[in-house]
Amino acid sequence: MKSILIIIEEDILRMLAQEKSKESSLNTIRSEIKFSSLEITSAIDELNNKGLIKQKGSILELTETGQEIARNLFEKHFILKNYFLKTRNKKEAYKTANILEHYVSDEVIKTINKLSINKGKGLPLTKLELNQESIVADIVIHDIKLFERLVSIGIVPGNKVILENIIANGVIIKVKNKIFALDKNIAKKILVIKHETP
Repeated sequence: MKSILIIIEEDILRMLAQEKSKESSLNTIRSEIKFSSLEITSAIDELNNKGLIKQKGSILELTETGQEIARNLFEKHFILKNYFLKTRNKKEAYKTANILEHYVSDEVIKTINKLSINKGKGLPLTKLELNQESIVADIVIHDIKLFERLVSIGIVPGNKVILENIIANGVIIKVKNKIFALDKNIAKKILVIKHETP
């Protein structure tokens, strides 16, 4: 799990990548990022130390190295946001992308690109056969805190999941070689597609 400082650093880089001039004011950054001023200042200091941004007074600007990293972060966010726009409103898709962009690997992003063609075709996790490997296609949960908890245990679009067992009012699943119990009502909102082995 990434530290808060790294999450803030990535948010700052992505925000700067969105700007045509690749620069932004400190006030704009602080108004957009919902963390304390002290945490934001620490993240800016780290980005300066890593040579990813330059600060001129209250203006932050990406360095050449920072531009490449920021562009990758922005592309990841863009792919996630567009993926979720198919099932969520604009605000929810943006929030979902903001959460996921810090947790998903480049491999998962590639899988999400492939999943776009299967969007809306997934089955609820509860409908899988036992021990059938599948890929999470979507999580149709609008409670952001619950969504974040699922993401933190690896239930992310593009990740593999196996239904291990069905128990009273719940299911046992395997994600990344870890076993979890989920309430059936939550499991029904996790849509999956059968994983086809090449």
